[in-house]
Amino acid sequence: MSKPIVRFAPSPTGHIHIGNTRVALLNALFARREGGTFILRFDDTDLARSKQEYADSIETDLKWLGIEPDIVVRQSERFDLYDAAAEQLKDVGRLYPCYETPEELEFRRKRQLARGLPPIYDRAALKLTDEERKALEEAGRKPHWRFRLDHTNVAWTDLVRGDCRVDCSSLSDPVLVREDGTYLYTLPSVVDDIELKITHVIRGEDHVTNTAVQIQIFEALGAAIPTFAHHSLLITASGEGLSKRLGHLSVQGLREAGLEPQAVASLAVLVGSAEAVRPVADLGELARLIDFSHISRAPAKFDESELEHLNARLIHEMPYGAVRERLAALDADLGETFWNAVRGNLTKVRDVSDWARVVRGPVTPVIEDRGFIDAALDLLPEGPWDASTWKAWTEAVKAKTGVKGKALFMPLRLSLTGLDHGPELASLLPLIGPERAKARLAGQAA
Repeated sequence: MSKPIVRFAPSPTGHIHIGNTRVALLNALFARREGGTFILRFDDTDLARSKQEYADSIETDLKWLGIEPDIVVRQSERFDLYDAAAEQLKDVGRLYPCYETPEELEFRRKRQLARGLPPIYDRAALKLTDEERKALEEAGRKPHWRFRLDHTNVAWTDLVRGDCRVDCSSLSDPVLVREDGTYLYTLPSVVDDIELKITHVIRGEDHVTNTAVQIQIFEALGAAIPTFAHHSLLITASGEGLSKRLGHLSVQGLREAGLEPQAVASLAVLVGSAEAVRPVADLGELARLIDFSHISRAPAKFDESELEHLNARLIHEMPYGAVRERLAALDADLGETFWNAVRGNLTKVRDVSDWARVVRGPVTPVIEDRGFIDAALDLLPEGPWDASTWKAWTEAVKAKTGVKGKALFMPLRLSLTGLDHGPELASLLPLIGPERAKARLAGQAA
């Protein structure tokens, strides 16, 4: 296979959600694995709704995920290409003017449905004479332009779905150019794929029918047809479709919630595939796991609780060197021993601040049996302390008091940390240190 050229083509009309991110990751990681090119193409022909702040946000989100484009293009800067392609299609009789109003089209649609006919465009505009067209324009009508489909079966081999076939006689001739001369999605997308030499179009299965139309446009423009891969869509845990407009699981929101980019990437890529969903800490390794033929055709559920579980598993294996700067930014860098002691109790890195406070204090101890704690305080070893101190101390307390198991360990944990859960005290006790431990066991906030 020659080196692939792929594209992620978001509209900068909102923040991207995890469903968009699935498309971006599959494209970017496929290109990375095969030594190809990943293009970020902003589909911003809707000048009224497209905003630079959203384009900036999308680039920020992709960078956070660890995927940076090799090339960035904007459709708003490429209208000359689309104009030339439209003229080419007009010249060969494949793009024709239509003058119906939306109300007239809706009336015809309802009439066809009432007669039991498919509600597709009847090509009435093709029957207009030059005089009729001139009269409509003199009356103030401006044409929109439709692409005349060949009423044939369009077939292609999809990397995900296998052999695909769409009967184009069941489709309306699509509108490519609006009355005001602006372009709908379809023509700019095809023209850019041609001009940028896109080899693989990897996108959601909601574009399958579009593909038949686009293949006909590729052919009408005399261009090679790329390979297609239409993967399953992500839905929420409750079964809803994802929406930029509704803000479902936006990448910005996931980032601000403290989730790790590799947890997000792992779930977005692996869910709904033959691969077991698991945290993959390296994007190169994640790229090697992509197999389009192993992606299920059924919608895949993106579960936030599963994401948090993956996030925790990543953190539990995260080495100190990978997180040191982040700990410093949180004012929670108490060294590698501290990180190794507490990481197993973290769901998000920022939770480390809670355990830094437990170590440094002040902690208000919880003491329910003063006599037992006094006995433990009397037996507290002198420093310096190490990983063996906790065991030696608790064995001495057990021998003196006869208390064992949870009844022994829980009162000590409550006194030392103020909490009934947390990291192993064998690791935590030396970090707390003799001075703070003595004060807390004595009932003081320290």
